[in-house]
Amino acid sequence: MPAINGRHFLQIPGPTNVPDRVLRAIDSATIDHRGPEFQKLGQELLSGLKHVFKTKAPVIIFPASGTGAWEAALVNTLSPGERVLMVETGHFATLWHNMAKKLGLVPQFIAGDWRHGVDPAAVEATLAADKSHSIKAVCVVHNETSTGVTSRIGEARKAIDRARHPALYMVDTISSLASIDYRHDEWGVDVTVAGSQKGLMLPPGLSFNAVSDKALAAGKISKLPKSYWSWEDMLAPNKNGFFPYTPATNLLYGLRESLRMLLEEGLDNVFKRHDRHAEATRRAVRAWGLEILCLNPAEYSSSLTAVLMPQGHSEADLRRVVLENFNMSLGQGLGKVAGQVFRIGHLGDFNDLMLMGTLAGVEMGLELAGVPHRKGGVAAAMDYLIAANAAPGKRQAVKLGVA
Repeated sequence: MPAINGRHFLQIPGPTNVPDRVLRAIDSATIDHRGPEFQKLGQELLSGLKHVFKTKAPVIIFPASGTGAWEAALVNTLSPGERVLMVETGHFATLWHNMAKKLGLVPQFIAGDWRHGVDPAAVEATLAADKSHSIKAVCVVHNETSTGVTSRIGEARKAIDRARHPALYMVDTISSLASIDYRHDEWGVDVTVAGSQKGLMLPPGLSFNAVSDKALAAGKISKLPKSYWSWEDMLAPNKNGFFPYTPATNLLYGLRESLRMLLEEGLDNVFKRHDRHAEATRRAVRAWGLEILCLNPAEYSSSLTAVLMPQGHSEADLRRVVLENFNMSLGQGLGKVAGQVFRIGHLGDFNDLMLMGTLAGVEMGLELAGVPHRKGGVAAAMDYLIAANAAPGKRQAVKLGVA
């Protein structure tokens, strides 16, 4: 590759760009994780995370990837041989399903086409047919990172309630937390799974479980083996801001800064920003004459957009051309859509100019890779962003010298 100038555009849907403020926070001297300074840090984080999850329940932090939080959710609540209901919304839902099997659980997989989210009616029908209540948990992915499809978590909760089924409700928010509106308490979720490397704007290395009282009660009778992942072992020292084993102190510094950034912007504004960038991206894709993988507009993701390649053209070739010529990484197709889609990440520490640079790189890459398309995607996105920034409220703020 030729010499590369400028900053790399990391436009995969996670890990995301880590803001300078967070990098500077991580670049601090490590402190005694048993001392009073760390205790203050731990208490601030364990309290602040509740705001992001929109919960009053405990949020547990593990030094791990999101995969670890998947395992913690299962082993802390279930016993060998128990049935769990899962939904095939994409690659990561499939990996969670495979993990459940490896742990000795019996997952029932509602088949999906990877272009739609969870079907609440299918969940309701399956649970209603389970007269003996042998299904102990319903596990779904909120935002499927492989497909750009966001499931309707609140509607799925209502489906469980209509079936009058006591199953635990577990939700993976790894690529949606702090990017797409999510409500642990309001939606009646028992275990929420999350990771640090996407909407929380951190490097990989931290994972999270938000746990309801019902989930904690299930943990009292759970028989799956657990040691590192034990909630009980975590919650006891967490009450005083500490952890049962050495925590990832410097990542926790970064987490404190990312929580402060989210609070300064306001979660509602964070969600609006992600919605705006997602809509601009979709307008670009349509202007190019390409197809969005997600079929239901009500399920469009605000974290990423997965784009179908024209028949006979390789997403790997497109991504290679974009990387070599413009120093930008796009997400590859995974699982059943490998080779068929590329994914544009637009989440985390991201603004309008960064999005325009991203879309320009894609449009130039389409041309250089010989992918059939129409010109004008960047212009369509830019027109939308100009209109969004010229909204009446913003115009008034500028006129008054406020913005």
